[in-house]
Amino acid sequence: MTATPPPAPLPPRPARPPVPVRVLTALVLAQAAALLVAAVACVVALVRGTDLPGPVVFLAVLAAGMGALLGGAGRALLQGHRWGRAPVMTVQILLVVLAIGWLGVEVAAWSVGVLVLAVVTGGLLLVPAVVGWTFGTPGERRDGEVGRG
Repeated sequence: MTATPPPAPLPPRPARPPVPVRVLTALVLAQAAALLVAAVACVVALVRGTDLPGPVVFLAVLAAGMGALLGGAGRALLQGHRWGRAPVMTVQILLVVLAIGWLGVEVAAWSVGVLVLAVVTGGLLLVPAVVGWTFGTPGERRDGEVGRG
């Protein structure tokens, strides 16, 4: 029986995340902040009074939850955890679909901005430097420390 050689150790991580990771994190955190602003706007609408409080409460909770999720995912990407890529890419795909629908109704600067932001953010997730920064097995960091994957 032939023993398989152990896998080669991963090279040590640099002290700072690569520039694409930092740019990606800034874009994701900007999206998280926008969602939190939307949640606050919904709460303000509730306080001022609305005919349909149920949907407004739902939108406030949804926006706050998605903002928190994107904020955590952005932090995870910056720290090199690979789990942060999936929620960010999911949100970008949804934003592209929504923006294309909005563009079908009316071409507005904000819908073009959402489309460009989503495409750039999704594209940055696929850059080799970002994938390499978040690469590793669950529970194992590139610097050899044991942590959350």
